[in-house]
Amino acid sequence: MTAIMNWIKQHPNLSAWFVLALGMDIILVVEARDVGLQGLQWFWLLLITTLVAGACIWIISWGDDDEDTADENGNS
Repeated sequence: MTAIMNWIKQHPNLSAWFVLALGMDIILVVEARDVGLQGLQWFWLLLITTLVAGACIWIISWGDDDEDTADENGNS
């Protein structure tokens, strides 16, 4: 368990991507289960949803760089 927590602390963006993608994929499967999609359609929907989650985390992390720069310069 400690190894998992250390990995999460070392890779917060990847951890957030995993959690967000998992949640988005679960919601997608629950909401679209009765649509009648083919297997390949499910694959691409889940892949694109996972990539969108990654893009969201990447965009959210843009503000982290500004805070790191402000801390290094002694600003708040």
